[in-house]
Amino acid sequence: MTARGDGEFEAVLDAQWSVGDRLHGGYLLAVLARAATESGAGAGHPHVTAVSGAFIEPPEPGEALARVETLRVGRSVAQVRAALVQDGRTRVESHITLGLLDDSDPWWSAHGPVELPPEDECFLAPTDPPGTDLTVPLMSVIEERIVPEHLSFAFGAPTRRGVIASWQRLADGSDWDPLSLLVALDPVPPVSFDLGLSGWVPTIQLSAYIRRLPAPGPIRVRMSATDVGGDRMDEAAHIWDDKGRLVAQSTQLAAVRLPV
Repeated sequence: MTARGDGEFEAVLDAQWSVGDRLHGGYLLAVLARAATESGAGAGHPHVTAVSGAFIEPPEPGEALARVETLRVGRSVAQVRAALVQDGRTRVESHITLGLLDDSDPWWSAHGPVELPPEDECFLAPTDPPGTDLTVPLMSVIEERIVPEHLSFAFGAPTRRGVIASWQRLADGSDWDPLSLLVALDPVPPVSFDLGLSGWVPTIQLSAYIRRLPAPGPIRVRMSATDVGGDRMDEAAHIWDDKGRLVAQSTQLAAVRLPV
């Protein structure tokens, strides 16, 4: 990412962060959040703490422009508006809150970490899922190990509980940080698969919160749905770090095709 001045940054969108031929939504928000942290608003507020993003039109891999407008800079937070522009059209727009995170434990939390089998007993998601012609380049940069029970949809027997959980690591061995957690908050596959609904599930709007700096090591990710209807589905994601602390959470509204 290269600063052009006046809150504009040149970015190159990497096709490796894609699901099929669509760039991953969490990755696109991470691109905008990075631009926000590198803007003047990020000088004393180096971490993304909250993002609300609207996905207007899918961008293509390649050159794009991130535009950041500072709305307010306070003592503990800075608030900005950011847009991802390509070919003169706004593709993604977001409001981002920046702050300073630490790795302290929560004072109180109602969400204990999801119980998962050991990593080596979970299924490593491939870039070329069997039984489909869809490729998932994202799985070459994210090492995702899914609970075997939550993959029963692949054998024609979805649990219909609307839950998919997994262990996740960055494939290059890097530790998770606030920006990369935005990618993990938009997991693949969507929970609609566990409900017996196949097909593309494009995100319409996603809101995410980063609560604290994650400890080194793998994260646990649980994605669940609450309500499906009107060709829309909500998905809620929670992430715990290797110390069992809730480090990030999100809610998104996605389009989904229902049986006729």
